[in-house]
Amino acid sequence: MPNSTIKTIRIKRGKEKQLVRHHPWVFSGAIENIEKMPDACEQNAEDSIKSHTVRVEDSDHQFIAYGWYDEKSHIALRLLSWDEQVFPDSRWWKSMIIAAIRRRYDWFGQKGRATNMFRLIHGEADMLPGFAIDIYKHIVVIQISARVAWAVRPTAVEAVEQALRPQTIMVNVDSDLRRVEHLESSVEYYCKGILVEPPEIVHQIDCMESGLLYRLNVRSSQKTGHYCDQRENRIKVAQFAKNLKVLDLFCYTGGFTLHCLKSLCLSVDSVDSSDYALGQLEENIRLNVQNGRLPADSGNRVTLTKGDCFEVLRSIETDVYDMIIIDPPKLAPNRSHVEQAERAYKDLNRLAMLKVKKGGYIATFSCSGAINREKFALILSWAAKDAKKEVHIVSVLGQPNDHPIRLSFPESEYLKGFILQVL
Repeated sequence: MPNSTIKTIRIKRGKEKQLVRHHPWVFSGAIENIEKMPDACEQNAEDSIKSHTVRVEDSDHQFIAYGWYDEKSHIALRLLSWDEQVFPDSRWWKSMIIAAIRRRYDWFGQKGRATNMFRLIHGEADMLPGFAIDIYKHIVVIQISARVAWAVRPTAVEAVEQALRPQTIMVNVDSDLRRVEHLESSVEYYCKGILVEPPEIVHQIDCMESGLLYRLNVRSSQKTGHYCDQRENRIKVAQFAKNLKVLDLFCYTGGFTLHCLKSLCLSVDSVDSSDYALGQLEENIRLNVQNGRLPADSGNRVTLTKGDCFEVLRSIETDVYDMIIIDPPKLAPNRSHVEQAERAYKDLNRLAMLKVKKGGYIATFSCSGAINREKFALILSWAAKDAKKEVHIVSVLGQPNDHPIRLSFPESEYLKGFILQVL
């Protein structure tokens, strides 16, 4: 139970409806006045939890939840516990992290598994705001996307260490949200729970997904090192690729490319704007061929192109590719970017519908949480209308179950995908 000094935040009348339904986000416009608090990122974890955990009430002084208030965060108040008897102290944070890891143990804890890269913590979906925690073989990467998670990170490291005893724990700050959260670009390494200098092994590790090998550099890679959320979609998309000519746009380090090669596509042209990503893709092809996980001719069936995927799609000839894969980065990181992102998604998919062969396939994705599945489908319908094409949805794709969707937090369903056939 909290002590008598806990601060109280009152929600403006009419702004509490989503909150009592357990939506965790409260923006500053919904909050009545609150006294100034110390900077959580300049305190130790225990003091931060004590000074920033608040009681949240409605306009009639009725308890809603306990939450974390930080005026410097772009989301001022994040609700944590809706049980008045359960105060989110450091023990709460630790127990919630361990519980989330245990929920996934049936997936990543199996011996002889074909995959050793999984998500352990999926932020607010696991009631743990600001944390994306992934495991890569024997390395755990904690990515911070909110000030609350940075303040609580020592407790998170302790919980992960207790639950898994990994070789290394790496903590970094999400570059997409660093500025809006007023956080410094920072990387920390822990061995046996103790802060250490960067160990060399972190800079290169061979991991496995669905039987294919990936040579990862978790220090230099985007996000936590690999896009584990596309694991099942890579398999589903590749099932259509046999004997097809494939264009893989925004290919990154080659997840879709490798699976299409495994499914015996005729060829795949892989395009990305990053030299690093294309170099890693080339290495991943070589690694899998050497280990007998891809056919010996795989390298000859791939063309790697550095370029702007929008411009490449505009410049290619019509009726060359049987399948086009479109997996762009997050185009709408928040609601202020939605209109611009909608135009970009529409343009990409309209061009793909014009360029792909008649009867060909488009595997298209959005990882923008601010654009829901219904809106993304509507954007695709706009693209088909402008392209003057009839298009079927032949498969609906999403995120795997180590990236759970919390019903009270629809934003946790961020990854939407469709396999389309252009008639």
